[in-house]
Amino acid sequence: MISEAARADIDRWVEKYPEEQKQSAVMAALRIVQDENGGSITTEMMDEVAAYLDMPPINVYEVATFYSMYEHKPVGKHKLCVCTNISCMLRNSKGVVDHLQEKLDIGFGEVTEDGMFSLKEVECLGACVNAPVMQVGEHYHEQLNPEKIDRLLDELRQES
Repeated sequence: MISEAARADIDRWVEKYPEEQKQSAVMAALRIVQDENGGSITTEMMDEVAAYLDMPPINVYEVATFYSMYEHKPVGKHKLCVCTNISCMLRNSKGVVDHLQEKLDIGFGEVTEDGMFSLKEVECLGACVNAPVMQVGEHYHEQLNPEKIDRLLDELRQES
């Protein structure tokens, strides 16, 4: 199930650690497998990562369920991660969430009918000074308001 390209990428991470500590590459391995699978991982994929890194499956499950960057069900092409922690909350992240939910007709943990967007609540994105903040892919969008959100959604639709 893990492709040769993914194995080669995982091997590059494994090489960064002493041979007896190759399990340290588990986070990178999970990310690689998740990216290859369209943004989510299954228990079977976690089992394959465990076998590939010679570690007990439960150790992989612990990592995959602890960190919010790993998805266990399909996500949209564009995963919108909205911070709702205190700094963002004080700067109206609720308004951001309400606008996104109304505009996309989905709630947290859901995917739009066209598979284009999913919405995820995250604890903190570490960009408090520019709250409210949303992460899309590897990019942060800060000081959000309805106009910025609408422009971003239009741009993301045009990319697809």
